[in-house]
Amino acid sequence: MTDQFFNLDPNIILTDADQQSYISTGEIHQLNSYENRVFDIKLDQDQTHKSIIAKYFRPKRWTKDTILDEHEFCFDLDEEGLSVGKPLRRKTDNETVFDSNGILYCYYEKVRGRMMQEILLGQFSKLGHCVAMLHNVGERKIAHHRESLGPQLGDKWKILDELYDHVAPEVRNDYFDIAEDVFQKLDDQLKPENYIRIHGDLHRGNLLDAGNNEITLVDFDDFVNGPPIQDFWMIFPDENFSNTKEYEEFMKGYELLRYFDEANLALVPLLRCYRVINYAGWILNRWADPSFPKIFPEFGTYSYWAEETDSLRKIASQY
Repeated sequence: MTDQFFNLDPNIILTDADQQSYISTGEIHQLNSYENRVFDIKLDQDQTHKSIIAKYFRPKRWTKDTILDEHEFCFDLDEEGLSVGKPLRRKTDNETVFDSNGILYCYYEKVRGRMMQEILLGQFSKLGHCVAMLHNVGERKIAHHRESLGPQLGDKWKILDELYDHVAPEVRNDYFDIAEDVFQKLDDQLKPENYIRIHGDLHRGNLLDAGNNEITLVDFDDFVNGPPIQDFWMIFPDENFSNTKEYEEFMKGYELLRYFDEANLALVPLLRCYRVINYAGWILNRWADPSFPKIFPEFGTYSYWAEETDSLRKIASQY
């Protein structure tokens, strides 16, 4: 099954689409995605959609129930009027998750828009408003099959055990001194009783300017139960973003709909470090994928771990 995922045959993808009543033109393009296999499939002109996005999930990454939690969240947000990349339901039974020889897959409507790598000052208020809507809907229920953010929740301390033998010996002690301190502080300071459904990976690559003052949120693959602050900090490139005009405008939009406790900003350096560490663990756990050694050729070298350790040290100096 894993080998099949690494080498998905276009004929299989088009056959799967045909079985779900999507009549394609035969034109298919693979899109950039490290985690899953994602394809843009062009449909015949008589279809409701000119093209659809097919996502094939990495085996053992998610279960059907965890994917359905994501889809439920997207539908909840859409019903509230927030623009998101929606899953497509099968017309006969409203199913959204399917199985192709053991590999789970689904379809999404193709969302058009400009990736918001550069955000104009006037757009931050609108963006804050969107994130507040996201969180207002997110707090209405918990995603029972999704993970919760934090080292203890989900037994994420094991990431450090998995990384230990791979970190360069020259920097290993420094790396793990910082990492263990970050994990312990997060365990002490995060309050799971206040967790809500959040996007979890809300960086600028997952924001689309759809025009007409509309912002679309896409790629809920990493959506979790967690603290709302997690959906703030990746939007801002400045590590001291809370002192910027952009953040001020963002909060104007956010607090029109939802209160935010500024004390939670103290979590940001810890969450930044946590992401750096988890990213290394993510690469390690996908190293058997033939594409990963090509994408991350420096992984495992002294220079890689020296740079990672230096990054952690700089971020950790802020808390």
